[in-house]
Amino acid sequence: MASELHGGPRSRPLQSARSLPGTPHCLKHFPVDLRTSMDGKYKEIAEELFSRSLAESEMRSAPYEFPEDSPIEQLEERRQRLERQISQDVKLFKEQSEDLVDHLPKERDVLLEREFQRVSISGEEKCGVPFTDLLDAAKSVVKALFIREKYMGLSLQSFCKSTSRFLQVLSEKPLEMRFYEEIPETPMAADAPVHPPFTDQHPYEKCDPESMPSSLGFGLKMVNGVIHVYTKQDVTDKSTELDLPYPDLQEFIADMNVLMALIINGPIKSFCYRRLQYLSSKFQMHVLLNEMKELAAQKKVPHRDFYNIRKVDTHIHASSCMNQKHLLRFIKRAMKKHLEEIVHVEKGKEQTLKEVFETMNLTAYDLSVDTLDVHADRNTFHRFDKFNAKYNPIGESILREIFIKTDNRVSGKYFAHIIKEVMFDLEESKYQNAELRLSIYGRAWDEWDKLAKWAVSHKVHSNNVRWLVQVPRLFDVYRTKKQLANFQEMLENIFLPLFEVTIHPASHPELHLFLEHVDGFDSVDDESKPEHHIFNLDSPLPGNWVEEDNPPYSYYLYYMYANMTVLNHLRRKRGFHTFVLRPHCGEAGPIHHLVSGFMLSENISHGLLLRKAPVLQYLYYLAQIGIAMSPLSNNSLFLSYHRNPLPEYLSRGLIVSLSTDDPLQFHFTKEPLMEEYSIATQVWKLSSCDMCELARNSVLMSGFSHKVKSYWLGPHYLKEGPEGNDIRRTNVPGIRVAYRHETLCQELMLITQAVQTEELETIQEEDSLTMSSSLGAR
Repeated sequence: MASELHGGPRSRPLQSARSLPGTPHCLKHFPVDLRTSMDGKYKEIAEELFSRSLAESEMRSAPYEFPEDSPIEQLEERRQRLERQISQDVKLFKEQSEDLVDHLPKERDVLLEREFQRVSISGEEKCGVPFTDLLDAAKSVVKALFIREKYMGLSLQSFCKSTSRFLQVLSEKPLEMRFYEEIPETPMAADAPVHPPFTDQHPYEKCDPESMPSSLGFGLKMVNGVIHVYTKQDVTDKSTELDLPYPDLQEFIADMNVLMALIINGPIKSFCYRRLQYLSSKFQMHVLLNEMKELAAQKKVPHRDFYNIRKVDTHIHASSCMNQKHLLRFIKRAMKKHLEEIVHVEKGKEQTLKEVFETMNLTAYDLSVDTLDVHADRNTFHRFDKFNAKYNPIGESILREIFIKTDNRVSGKYFAHIIKEVMFDLEESKYQNAELRLSIYGRAWDEWDKLAKWAVSHKVHSNNVRWLVQVPRLFDVYRTKKQLANFQEMLENIFLPLFEVTIHPASHPELHLFLEHVDGFDSVDDESKPEHHIFNLDSPLPGNWVEEDNPPYSYYLYYMYANMTVLNHLRRKRGFHTFVLRPHCGEAGPIHHLVSGFMLSENISHGLLLRKAPVLQYLYYLAQIGIAMSPLSNNSLFLSYHRNPLPEYLSRGLIVSLSTDDPLQFHFTKEPLMEEYSIATQVWKLSSCDMCELARNSVLMSGFSHKVKSYWLGPHYLKEGPEGNDIRRTNVPGIRVAYRHETLCQELMLITQAVQTEELETIQEEDSLTMSSSLGAR
């Protein structure tokens, strides 16, 4: 293995040893001529925008509002006409009662599903803007998509296949590094059951270091904030450094400046806003013409409905994954059964659970949901500090430490029990799943081992749950308390244990087992906090960041991404699964958070600020970046429910899913995810097809394995368009999937053809000039 991983030295500490094959490493060498009127001004424009965002809490922008839907009563007459019109189709759909899970649909059925009403536009200037404006906008959009494809490929994260296919037309040579296409077809029958088979043995049952992969004996050293791997323990010999790529800092800053300049360019903003409005209107027309056909397709499938399709809560924090009544009952049970258990140490003196509650002058009978006081209310709106205080039951941080922390006097026993109860509820519901966030703070090197030991020793695992690890952006707090010397120390505490367990699994056996069920990383904190620093080439390197100010959002994200990229390449070569970056992004604060998210993240949580940035919203659509949205959470913190852009994003074709964020603070029922779907459906009048599409999106953007998704969505779910959809499993009609795919392809065709047309005209002009000069010479 060592010989396989051996590589040459790097000439510069922050220079990638190997750029992404097929994707030019330098900005000025894009595969096609993508020069625009802004070239040479990116740095100035970006710095001006950064400065503006430091001065303003939120970037002002024109209110791009979307007109409300027509009242349902006005559509009744047309609905009845459509019902009569397609009654013949419905008769064809009704077949003898047979279980379609065990039989493939006939060719005729598939054909019927694809026959739907389409809206097309004819004429020369189909996009409604002059060709020169279209060309400038198309070049800028294509440049942005190339940038994202480069960073996704470099870090082994996925990139939209359809978008990649259209960009390929503009590339000089094929991309050799298309990792998302390496996933093999699942060897399962199309009529396989919807429930994937799982082994009876608990994955944490056997924690035997002897049976784990052997050590490679590599050395590790963090240089300028990024971990370097060496084939020998002696890290001073640079000739032994492994060839593991990561992004060049200078290039990252240049790429970020390009995107910052794009999002405030007037003509490009106008172009993208027009396209987004067109997508909204087009979807309204699609629903008007095809709603009844979509409903008929759903009715045709036996057994399957919204309740028994897979849904994933793509954004939920483990420490608040239970509802308030659940936590109350759990605390009362603990007070009855474990009163004499030592749960806390106060100033060197051990305290039992009974003594802890006696100091608060409370009994089990006194406790109620009101005294617990963990629910968000009108006082938490735009007050993230008050919201964070709600994590403390009865306003006491000691109860938070005892009941909802993994590292405490009882080794996180109570927290493990309540998480397992939540997991049991998910397993009982069968079709609901969650991706729970656990915290790694970066204050100490042994945090990973403690977290893994908690999960393995208490056997906190469920087939319905995957883990994400969130890193709170709290360096300023730790630095003020003298817990860290510099930012690099925080990065070492977060990433060095992960490299060590990858090189030598037996050195951290619990961590090796735990990481098998971890999808990736999240970056969390209050985004509305002011940033006092602009991330550029003059920014201090992590080892020199010793001031007590917090680094900016993009600084955190870049160094998390860079280390994750190196780690992913090392894990890929060892045959282990890789990680993705899925940060909180665009909930509040400056718009440039969404720029960093676009470049570096596979998908994001929240994305509310996209409603104020039409260029970014259009780019997120074209790149099909997943957005986990939590309207009830936003309603209590940053944006009232009726102003939430989720229905607008959905109608335009962005990949959005519904998630709960913090059921402890925002939800009332035992099934918070169903509560989220229920309220969204009632308020925004979502159809059954819309709800199923949201559920399918949540599975697609989740971190569950390829094999599991193949059972949930169908063996061909990775294919583009309706071929990748199995209505018997997803309950999403092929009509809706076909509409989404065709619309995306038309948008991509519009921008790529504009670039190609200009290229063709340039070639023709050069040919004519060459011909005339040769004739003149004769």
